[in-house]
Amino acid sequence: MEKAVALKYDTHLPAPFVLAKGKGEIAEKIIALAHTAGVAVVSLPLLAEELFILSPGSFIPEDCFEIVAEMLAYVHAVSGRLA
Repeated sequence: MEKAVALKYDTHLPAPFVLAKGKGEIAEKIIALAHTAGVAVVSLPLLAEELFILSPGSFIPEDCFEIVAEMLAYVHAVSGRLA
C-alpha cells in the first residue's frame, strides 16, 4: 500500500517536520493536493516508510537529516524553491 509523508522545512526551526501523512487513498489525496498546489513530490519509499511512524508535527530524526537535506537540495535545484 502506498504511503505518503509531507514534510515542511522552516529555517527558523531546528529540523524539517512531518506536516501530514497517510496511506492508500489518503496518500493519493496528499500527493494530488501537492501537485495541485505546485509542491514538489519526490518518491523515496524507504524514507517514507521510516518517517511514517512519526506523528504530524514531529521533527524528522537525526539519522534522516542527510537524505532529507539531499532531497530538499534536489527540489530546490529543480524547482528553484524549497518544498
